[in-house]
Amino acid sequence: MTFELQHTDAGSAARAGEITTGHGRIQTPIFMPVGTLGSVKGVHTRELKEDIKAQIILGNTYHLYLRPGLQVIEKAGGLHRFNGFDRPMLTDSGGFQVFSLAGIRKLNEEGCEFRSHIDGSKHFFTPEKVMDIERSIGADIMMAFDECPPGTSDYAYARRSLDLTHGWLRRCWRRFQETPPRYGYSQALFPIVQGCVYKDLRQESARFASDFGAEGYAIGGLAVGEPAETMYEMIEVVNDILPKDRPRYLMGVGTPVNILEGIARGVDMFDCVMPTRNGRNAMLFTAEGVLNMRNAKWAEDFTPVDPQGICFVDTQYSRAYLHHLFKAKELLAMQIASIHNLAFYLWLVREARRYILQDDYMSWMKGMIEKLSRRL
Repeated sequence: MTFELQHTDAGSAARAGEITTGHGRIQTPIFMPVGTLGSVKGVHTRELKEDIKAQIILGNTYHLYLRPGLQVIEKAGGLHRFNGFDRPMLTDSGGFQVFSLAGIRKLNEEGCEFRSHIDGSKHFFTPEKVMDIERSIGADIMMAFDECPPGTSDYAYARRSLDLTHGWLRRCWRRFQETPPRYGYSQALFPIVQGCVYKDLRQESARFASDFGAEGYAIGGLAVGEPAETMYEMIEVVNDILPKDRPRYLMGVGTPVNILEGIARGVDMFDCVMPTRNGRNAMLFTAEGVLNMRNAKWAEDFTPVDPQGICFVDTQYSRAYLHHLFKAKELLAMQIASIHNLAFYLWLVREARRYILQDDYMSWMKGMIEKLSRRL
């Protein structure tokens, strides 16, 4: 994997670049739709590529390991062949599941024991095993195994958690170096910077991760309960240290405003379930503000879903029709809303890139944030 930093905005740390992988190029800044189980919920591969214009999607190591399982994915020839998405893919490491499954897991220096949310069966993830799983899945970009502490963690817990994550990262890197790619194309491993909301821990983690000379870096453990301003501060602290010639990936973030603020601070890659999850619950993001399609005000509004017309659903369907579908609980409502929201997120980062290249990012961002915060 290679990364070319093409331009930095004159008035901020916002960057435009290009990542090249074995499955194609990715223009940054970029948003990655989340395909937890190998699919983006309610969205066909054709729609991802043609209507949403997704350049890369994300898969979930924990979930794919449990179902359909590595045997199926390996027999298919990797996740790209299994799900038919022939563009770049990234896999997380299961570290966030370590965080979110707190009631059914046990952590120690060796790894994490957890029970399947599907059948209660017991499993044990070590850094070495996670690297082997991600090799088998076949993602172009793999994440190191880490623990994601809650944003409200006290300093002592955050310190212990960071030590655990750093020990696991050493082992992930060693295993990654020892094992070849499975399907004939290169794979990159991104270390994850942790440290909760503590500046000294974030600085220590960013320096520790940078020493590996990896092809890219991730910032984890944010948007997990801490205030947004604290998240932005931690991004700045970390990006002051991470190498300028490598892509930076802010994991699990976030709202359109979060993404624009992250770009302004030098982040290149984002992912979040928000566009599809909120879409399934009738919330649409647009360049003029947020729409709740269950509101009665849309019942006789025959204007397009989004006059901006960023994808086919915005010109083909009216607000009144989408309101009707949600009220009738038709599955098509969730599909239309998911496609629209994902297309909007991809449009937003393309626009961000355009204004970065024009050295006018900050003035554009301020106007967009004002609009994005409206409830229509």
